[in-house]
Amino acid sequence: MRKSKVLAKWRDGQFARFCAMGHVLPFFIRYAAHYSYDGIWLDMEHRNFDAREIQHLQALCHLYDIDCMIRPPTVQRTRLYRYLEDGAAGLMIPFVADAEMARQIVAATKFPPIGNRGLDGAGLDCNFGGDTWIPDSTFIADANRETFIVAQIETPEAVANAEEIAAVPGIDALFVGPGDLGLRLATYPETGLTIDDAVAQVAAACDKHGKVWARTASTIDEVDRYRQQGSLMIPYGGDFALMNVLREASAELDQMLAE
Repeated sequence: MRKSKVLAKWRDGQFARFCAMGHVLPFFIRYAAHYSYDGIWLDMEHRNFDAREIQHLQALCHLYDIDCMIRPPTVQRTRLYRYLEDGAAGLMIPFVADAEMARQIVAATKFPPIGNRGLDGAGLDCNFGGDTWIPDSTFIADANRETFIVAQIETPEAVANAEEIAAVPGIDALFVGPGDLGLRLATYPETGLTIDDAVAQVAAACDKHGKVWARTASTIDEVDRYRQQGSLMIPYGGDFALMNVLREASAELDQMLAE
């Protein structure tokens, strides 16, 4: 089974480089791997991919040796572990509110004795049976060790329960989603929380339980600030940045035509 580059970094206390992709752009995977990213975040929560497109993109991630982390549009258990069977190195689950939901996610995505994932043994994750249909196969242990689960903290309830979520075995990281969390904090100001307060609580919970904490950033200065605070996962760079390429090219054309 392919070994996770992201988990290798995290287990060594190192920062894992992530970029993001929300459209079917095969070349983007090749570029991300070439430019030393460890993982690529495929967003299925807010973007539309069909099942065959996701299989295709995950195969390319294996080809170019970059971790594929999927944010799925569901927490239905068989669909979750199908993403792993199709080659995902990890899953980032939106709106994990409490420890019970975290345990349900782990149960769906980890094999016994950690969870209760169903076994097929014929997907890309196990070399289409090549790593399972052999004597003394270690696929079960390998799959539990080389896949990761990231719980998104996006509500005041989740912030309050961050320590209990971080304590759940099988949860590898807590990811503060400042967009959705910020919206809810603004909608319910009686919580008295700020995004910075929430990040501090999540970071403390993760430090206590030996888990990674993460969040998004919009500038490299923010990336550096959160990294200095101990975050080992701050996605930076994505397909929407292609807008900048066209803006710069258009400006160059404007200048040329004006001359």
